[in-house]
Amino acid sequence: MFELVIAVLIVLTSSALCSGTEAALFSASLVRVRQLAETKKPAALALLRIREQMTRPIATIVILNNIANIVGSIVVGSIAGSVLGNEWLGAFSGLLTFLVIIFSEIIPKTLGERFSERISLTVAQPVLTLTLLFTPILWLLEKLTAPITQGNRLPTTNEAEIQLLARIGHQEGIIESDESEMIQRVFRLNDATAESLMTPRVNMTYLHADETLGEAKDDILRSQHTRIIIVSEDVDHVLGLALKDELLAAMVAGKYDSPLATLTRPVRFVPYSVRADKLLEEFRQTRQHLAVVIDEFGGVAGVVTLEDVLEELTGEILDETDTVVDLQEAARQRQANRLKMNGGASGSITESAQQKSMTA
Repeated sequence: MFELVIAVLIVLTSSALCSGTEAALFSASLVRVRQLAETKKPAALALLRIREQMTRPIATIVILNNIANIVGSIVVGSIAGSVLGNEWLGAFSGLLTFLVIIFSEIIPKTLGERFSERISLTVAQPVLTLTLLFTPILWLLEKLTAPITQGNRLPTTNEAEIQLLARIGHQEGIIESDESEMIQRVFRLNDATAESLMTPRVNMTYLHADETLGEAKDDILRSQHTRIIIVSEDVDHVLGLALKDELLAAMVAGKYDSPLATLTRPVRFVPYSVRADKLLEEFRQTRQHLAVVIDEFGGVAGVVTLEDVLEELTGEILDETDTVVDLQEAARQRQANRLKMNGGASGSITESAQQKSMTA
């Protein structure tokens, strides 16, 4: 009887170790494992090797689990037949099956999933060693199963999953609401375009290049912007931009007769379909904070700034002088009011709508 009890315990323990190890390795987050591997600890590095290529380690565990269940059942059945007799063998087999389900499957897999990180780190190096010992058998199994198992590996994660995890993290109190919202906004950045972010042309601040500094003095002083577009004939002929600080410095120096064209810097032009993430990278590389947006016909649609792009990540950024929160909405409202005043007539923006506006 003692031999039978020992044999049953060995079978249950062996199968439980295999089941718990398999569940723990599958449950360990690859992102977390990569984070642990940065510590350069041997167990973490071994676990990373397993998680990045699970096929052979899991096959090793499956082989050991089947050996424990099949061979162990044969040995236990033989001992049970000699100890209990054939009349009790059926009842004992049913009891052993019940014990295997409870103590070798359900409980170990539940614990393996619940304590996946701790268990995975503990078993990682032994599993790699066993995998190395089983290499010939694993190679043969890979060749036999290759027609079925071959294929492209699925990505570790995707955009939708990360957004979902951010929402779940916020609901469970792991991350703050502003952190969750920031993560959501980051993924919306490449969906926004210059057209959706820009200040429309009807709200642009611009001056004519042939004006002198003295003639434009009042407009410059009233402007709330640090960068002012300089045009030639009209808004569709942009020459560049002028920095308000440089214009004020020129005034202090008494250069009131200087044409604005002489104080103009080059400006970048971008298509209105360019994505916000590309815009952000361009602003970083060129060290410029403003670009003129061009529509499909080559006309000026508006201007977009670094602040416009950053607001896509942070929400509206207002300073003490801002009186209009959403310039795009304000522009649409002005256009709608203009159409009502004109009796509902539609058409392109008139020259009066193109005249210089210092209200942006």
